[in-house]
Amino acid sequence: MIEIREFKKEDISRMIYIWNEVVEEGIAFPQEDLLDEQSGLEFFAGQSFTGVAVEDEEIVGLYILHPNNVGRCGHICNASYAVNSSCRGKHIGEALVKDCLMKAKEIGFRVLQFNAVVESNVHARHLYERLGFKQLGTIPGGFRMKDGHYENICPYYHEL
Repeated sequence: MIEIREFKKEDISRMIYIWNEVVEEGIAFPQEDLLDEQSGLEFFAGQSFTGVAVEDEEIVGLYILHPNNVGRCGHICNASYAVNSSCRGKHIGEALVKDCLMKAKEIGFRVLQFNAVVESNVHARHLYERLGFKQLGTIPGGFRMKDGHYENICPYYHEL
């Protein structure tokens, strides 16, 4: 069974491993720089909420939740999800997104928005649509893949 809880300092090395794995794949996250122990702790602690998915006492995924903008748009949040590549296909991502939706509402956000879902990331897109997210459109060539070519991105939102 998967438990999702707030991260603890002792989780950081495993979280960094999972996060950096997605960054290195270069097909989903906009980040290009890898995290180390110091930057990782600062990054994850600086979010509105950082949750980890735990299965059999092992961290298998995580999410970050933070405002998408400031001021008059500060009620809109954004999130990112990462699942260990050896654990994908076990609905961990779905559990993370569902928990994130509840946590965002609990914190007081009104909308969860994804700015840059890569169009070819069909598994994520199907999950988001199944959970009630609406696609806002398509931004042509909005994401530079690791190999240098550009793919479309699809912004999504979900009212909380």
